[in-house]
Amino acid sequence: METKSDKEIADKRISELRVDLHAHNHLYYNKNQPVISDKEFDLLLKELEALELEYPEFNDPLSPTMRPGGVAQDGFDKVKHSAPMLSLSNTYDESEVEDWMSRVDKGLEGEDVVYVMELKYDGVAISLVYEKGRLMKALTRGDGETGEDITANVKTIRTIPLLMQQPAPESLEIRGEIFYPFEEFKALNELREEEGEAQFANPRNTAAGSLKLLDSKEVAKRKLDCMMYGVISKGVSETHSEAVSSAGDWGFKVPSEKLKMISTSTDSKGVMAFISYWNVARHELPFAIDGVVIKVDRYDQQEILGLTSKSPRWAISFKFETERVRTKLKAITFQVGRTGAVTPVANLEPVLLGGTTVKRASLHNADQIERLGLRSDDYVFVEKGGEIIPKVVGVDERSRAVAVDLFSPSESVFPTHCLECDTALVREEGEVVHYCPNAESCPPQVKGRIKHFISRKAMNIDGLGSETVAQLVEAGLVIDPGSLYKLTSEDLLPLDRMAEKSVQKLLLGIEASKQIPFERVLFGLGIRYVGETVAKKLARSLGSLDAIMNTNREDLIEVDEIGERIADSILAFFAEERNKAFIQRLKDVGLQFLVQEVEGATDKLAGAAIVVSGVFEKYDRTEIKKLIEQHGGKVSSSISKKTSYIVAGEKMGPSKREKAETLGVPIVSEDEFLEKISG
Repeated sequence: METKSDKEIADKRISELRVDLHAHNHLYYNKNQPVISDKEFDLLLKELEALELEYPEFNDPLSPTMRPGGVAQDGFDKVKHSAPMLSLSNTYDESEVEDWMSRVDKGLEGEDVVYVMELKYDGVAISLVYEKGRLMKALTRGDGETGEDITANVKTIRTIPLLMQQPAPESLEIRGEIFYPFEEFKALNELREEEGEAQFANPRNTAAGSLKLLDSKEVAKRKLDCMMYGVISKGVSETHSEAVSSAGDWGFKVPSEKLKMISTSTDSKGVMAFISYWNVARHELPFAIDGVVIKVDRYDQQEILGLTSKSPRWAISFKFETERVRTKLKAITFQVGRTGAVTPVANLEPVLLGGTTVKRASLHNADQIERLGLRSDDYVFVEKGGEIIPKVVGVDERSRAVAVDLFSPSESVFPTHCLECDTALVREEGEVVHYCPNAESCPPQVKGRIKHFISRKAMNIDGLGSETVAQLVEAGLVIDPGSLYKLTSEDLLPLDRMAEKSVQKLLLGIEASKQIPFERVLFGLGIRYVGETVAKKLARSLGSLDAIMNTNREDLIEVDEIGERIADSILAFFAEERNKAFIQRLKDVGLQFLVQEVEGATDKLAGAAIVVSGVFEKYDRTEIKKLIEQHGGKVSSSISKKTSYIVAGEKMGPSKREKAETLGVPIVSEDEFLEKISG
């Protein structure tokens, strides 16, 4: 009969083994400083496995024995980030780095600044959440605000600790980059070649695809790696560099100062020296980088500088020049986008560029063709730069024959009529792009608008892809996104690849989209210049589509992040009768055109236009702005006569204070603001 003492001894030994094995994993994978042999490690692991088998009541999903991965998942849950995962602004030029540093200096009003430089890893961003030292969640970037929970897959990555080394914070959120080391990627492709399978194109895409596999055992086989670069939790340290160093002590793989993978500087000379070094040395690394990230080191200074809608003002990315290849230009074709924009495309002799085979490249517009001076049978230079889409950047004139004609009119001269619907093209004054004005019936425009409407960030209609959209349009069943809501089983079943089950899935997806929040419906309308962020700002500031449609130009510009160009585009969209009719059809089928009330929402700040400036004690600036919107107020980015008041924290910009005093705009403290919305 098993005694209590046996259980207690087993429990203690299991705990000891888990702590020791986690520590050995950290020393082996992150520090490259093993203190025991592989055989000794395996013996300890086998001992733990035997004890866990004998005493299943002590099982722990974060045990070192669970690393190989668990059961297959049905899918990935969506989880909102505690703080947005923003992208960085990119630059390729030293002068732009200096300009950014000047803006930082101005924003901090001449305070001493230490900059921290680190490598920009070419992988997949990840956010890890720990509680009491235990890994609880691993989230992808997603759309920046909401990511996918891929915890089961991330547990298979040996450089990510399941249990943090102590002493560590009670609660921690840390972010980094998951990537595929070159050697492991090479080995994977060699194995696939042996098995007669297609080889993967490049490490980054393969890493991203691996993390989306539903079976974590398969992910474990991929041998991914991870480098952590940012602690999100507050109170850990006063600077970014100190936080990263501490993260290394807690068990994470972090940039090595010894290997010059992270450094600090107080001036542009030191920053550019780091960039210059790695522009050459990057080729010796065992993983891919595509640049250097420069950050303001002190967290309090980061808070003062704040964020734009897309990126932090306290960080910038310097991107290295990418590979340029030479290949033959075969022909120029033209494609029409959802907005009617006609884009010339270079058709090329296939060539390997950045790990992928390139056959087509953008030529952007007619001016670009003229600038390049393209001729028949030219050899051209192609690169990706910081973009995903390859582009032609030059011509190898040395390889030209002496007597060669310019492209014939059919090949080089921009078409005068749409190649899809034969409508005369237009080019507005000051624009570089030619447009097809036949928005209602030009096939690629109709298909493009529907594809945009159903996209993941808009209506996200399950069961509806590009091929199905094309079928629906070509069959005359759909003429605009509103037509989707009139589809029936009888309409869909005769189409190719449309069985009863897939039809049912599609109809359910269309019906479910009626509950999509207003801000995403607004984005799905496809108004020019109204992207995801602008749609959110408009929806939260004005509250309904009717309010947006009836707002004048001056009031639109008062909305945070809305400039003159965006305001004019919104007004032009709603001025068109066909768009008004389209909106009415969407209203009739029950889409959401009103911001839904959120818990704790009030109208205490209704009609108030409020500017936020400075650093706060109880909330950060993003949270203050959310509170304003939650209580019916409107956040403005600039001070004007229409500004109701300014919520000011410490280190409010003197120029803003001066302007407020000049215009007689009241300035309230954080506590005074909180008092306004309480009670």
